[in-house]
Amino acid sequence: MGLKSGSTFLGDFLRQCGGYAVIDGGLATELQRHGADLNDPLWSAKCLVSSPHLIRRVHLDYLEAGANIIISSSYQATLQGFEAKGISRDEGEALLKRSVEIACEARNIYNDRASKGSWDDFDDGTGLKRNPVLVAASVGSYGAYLADGSEYNGIYGDAITVKTLKDFHRRRVQVLANSGADLIAFETTPNKIEAQAYAELLEEESVNIPSWFSFSSKDGTNVASGDSIAECASIVDSCKQVVGIGINCTSPRYIEGLIQSIRKVTSKPILVYPNSGETYDGEKKEWVASRGVAEEDFVSYVDKWCEVGASLIGGCCRTTPNTIRAISKVLSLRSHRV
Repeated sequence: MGLKSGSTFLGDFLRQCGGYAVIDGGLATELQRHGADLNDPLWSAKCLVSSPHLIRRVHLDYLEAGANIIISSSYQATLQGFEAKGISRDEGEALLKRSVEIACEARNIYNDRASKGSWDDFDDGTGLKRNPVLVAASVGSYGAYLADGSEYNGIYGDAITVKTLKDFHRRRVQVLANSGADLIAFETTPNKIEAQAYAELLEEESVNIPSWFSFSSKDGTNVASGDSIAECASIVDSCKQVVGIGINCTSPRYIEGLIQSIRKVTSKPILVYPNSGETYDGEKKEWVASRGVAEEDFVSYVDKWCEVGASLIGGCCRTTPNTIRAISKVLSLRSHRV
């Protein structure tokens, strides 16, 4: 597909959705709920090898809950990580493509059911009603590959440069750009240097599908490393392939201020898909539930996020199809009020 301008691609899609779009929710915890064992450096990407049917099932659960955008299971899927598990480069590339194919298969199943009159909101001109759906190919950070918690603090050390990060990500981005996905989602970006590396890669490789960038934050002002969210958003705003900028894997209580900071430096659509509110202990590799936000409280933020500038909303870690269903209802009501 030819690359539309940043305002056109997501703008057209948002209009199709009624002004707001629903992003899916947490993948790993849903895979575990369906019986997957993710105690592995590959995390949810392990299921690409062991149980792809479970990934498809989770994607479909989110589509049935009202998601307009489903994100592939490639967040932790790196060629280097696969090689460390004895998977060849060719096999690793095939698994990356497979992550997108599985999401596309779920979309096809959803659309097929919709054509049989099962649901929902979007009339595509043929009399069939369904939600419009995009498939986003996930790219996780270098820290996610390290699986040492650095994806949550953005501290990679002085030896890691923009060039190091471009070399690390280059082939994965090339493969995913040609996988059949509608866009690439650079997720949980924890620092300015990685944002710069991604932006340069998109230009150097002339990637011809759109991308969005989402950053993580621990304080509502800066990304996880301490770099300014406004500065990070400015870096990626200037990249023509970038069609949306936002926040994921962050506590809901910080989102409103972060949206306001991003809106000051971009006119591109803003996306937010926070965690449930729990915090992740990178050393113990477990979620600390004491600071969690009840599902109804999470959803109560949605109207405010829209008021300050967000137009694509979903959930990240520990959110469920029930969360997404509730978000979809809120956004649907807003669409009818617009």
